[in-house]
Amino acid sequence: MTYVLGLTGSIGMGKSTTAKMFADEGVPVWDADATVRTLYGPNGLAAKIVANQFPEAMEGNAVSREKLRNLIAETPNVLDQLQTIVHPLVAADRAMFLKRENAPVVLLDIPLLFETGAEKECDGVVVVTMSPAVQRQRVLSRGEMTQADLEIILERQMPDKAKREKATWVIETLSLDAARQSVKDILHKILSGQHHA
Repeated sequence: MTYVLGLTGSIGMGKSTTAKMFADEGVPVWDADATVRTLYGPNGLAAKIVANQFPEAMEGNAVSREKLRNLIAETPNVLDQLQTIVHPLVAADRAMFLKRENAPVVLLDIPLLFETGAEKECDGVVVVTMSPAVQRQRVLSRGEMTQADLEIILERQMPDKAKREKATWVIETLSLDAARQSVKDILHKILSGQHHA
């Protein structure tokens, strides 16, 4: 029986880095963000639908992240409309991954895991966390978004404290070595049948 482990955490908390640590341990990873990028990419399934509904968000035959961000900033309800387009396509891709993989443990890397109810598909959930000050500094230092962009995203995400309360395991990502050890410990617990933290 495959153990389905969910991984989530607010923006800038080190989720992608932690997902890679699980992958390095041989765990197949399904990445929600990468799936969305493919769907929005040239001739992607979502890109074709977005082209009809929001042509101003397109660049060639792909969705422009920048144009999309500007559109969402101007008209926030666009985000809800986009989610009704993208979520079923993402869910279908995830279902195919789960059907295809038969490793002892698989990882679902989903930023909005709790917000979309995807935790129901998981046997356990890992939440990555760190202090809000370090989180903010990390996100803004990437130079990809403004303070205002970050606030919009944080408003849509469940607060870190609420995520931690729902988690099976919590990983602090301030130290890479400590995070890597936590990943090994969690996998050991799952594989030896100690499913609960």
